[in-house]
Amino acid sequence: MISDRWSASAVEGLISLPLESLLTADYEADPALVHERLRARYGPVAPVELLGVPVWFVCGYDEVLHVMQNGRGIWSKRVDHWRAYAEGRVPADWPLLALLQADNSGFHDGERHRVLRGAWIAGLRPFQDPGSEQAQRLERAMVRYCDDLIGVMAESGPTGQADLAAQYGRPFPLLVANHLLGVTIERGEEMVMDQWRLLDGPDSAGAYQRLYATLLELATVKRQRRGDDLPSYMIEEKPDLTDEELARELFMLSGFLDFTGSLICNVIVEVLTNPRLRETVSVGAIEEAVNRVALTNPALANLTFRYARTDVKLGRFTIAAGDPVMLSIAGAHADPRFADALTRDTVRSTRAHLAWGAGPHRCPSQRLAIQMSTIAVRRLLDRFSTLKPALPADRLPWRPSPFVRALRALPVHYEVSASFAPTPRPESDGEPSAPAVEDGGDGRPRSGLVAFLRKLRRAQ
Repeated sequence: MISDRWSASAVEGLISLPLESLLTADYEADPALVHERLRARYGPVAPVELLGVPVWFVCGYDEVLHVMQNGRGIWSKRVDHWRAYAEGRVPADWPLLALLQADNSGFHDGERHRVLRGAWIAGLRPFQDPGSEQAQRLERAMVRYCDDLIGVMAESGPTGQADLAAQYGRPFPLLVANHLLGVTIERGEEMVMDQWRLLDGPDSAGAYQRLYATLLELATVKRQRRGDDLPSYMIEEKPDLTDEELARELFMLSGFLDFTGSLICNVIVEVLTNPRLRETVSVGAIEEAVNRVALTNPALANLTFRYARTDVKLGRFTIAAGDPVMLSIAGAHADPRFADALTRDTVRSTRAHLAWGAGPHRCPSQRLAIQMSTIAVRRLLDRFSTLKPALPADRLPWRPSPFVRALRALPVHYEVSASFAPTPRPESDGEPSAPAVEDGGDGRPRSGLVAFLRKLRRAQ
């Protein structure tokens, strides 16, 4: 039974409700407890305040799926459908505004979204088709990147301590992205660093401008001289895509990188702290472990806003036209209507979760993210005979983010497997230098890659 208070509040609208702050110390420490408190008080949809802005927070599985599927086109991703934004009530310096204003397929609807998404699907197809030469070459590159990162970590000796987030989980997707973009490491070093600064650094505004300029230059070059890479395949699918449009689309790789690196780290944590999952992984079910963690601790915990095009009932409330809703994947997966049906005593789990989205904006690179995560975890476990967390699980530091559930650091104690012999580190005048390696197993030059990875390690 819905109380008179909730019925009245539904009529009065979002801005008249008492709002709970979402991003608190409690949320950073344990989002699940916050989800349950909101669910107990409000049901599957709750009015919250996000960095000073009123938002509907949707944490019911059925409700999240319903909005994702967007039947009858009720929900828009375009920021100009946000009433408060259109009326000038969102501060120009609100931290998330630049992201929500992005002019790419992640924030478009209808025909424009369909066309841009088609370019993505065509561009990614050669790299996600297991039988294609491009996919096989990419897989060899992924293995080599993992071994290079592990080799750099292990150069100081057969035992030691490392930060698997900074030294493995985060740089690995960046190297894969350079492969997809067709950028050699010499050209891509600063691009890698700016992708990193954009996601987690004090110079994010400068990084945005530099990265966009680099991607715009890359788009121009690829239009004139096609290659065996993602932007070239996207141009081939949609020749009338302007260089500026292509650069804005390629910018979405930053989100993909952050998501995949976070997923890798979340899987590693679960494998290292859950004996049953570790036992199952030891017999080769790593992809099942990735799926399980995508369900129980999704890296993309909450999605960017959708906006109601018309008044619509959702949960206990009427969402007014122009109101923003934030869909919580982590909250939906914890909804008792969904979670109580899961089998908890086995690694095998449902694929009916929402970690990859649903409906028009479903992730087009799901297979690639799963493959990257599976290879990264497998190579790590193969190369180290011992990996032990340096901190208890409840003391691991998490990034305070409204969207991702990502570790700031993942310190571990390690012992290198006897079967893995890292490449000896050459020295010159006390400084490490990289041997001239012409081919990294992916058909592309990798001279300078090892030196770059060492530079990353020294920077930590």
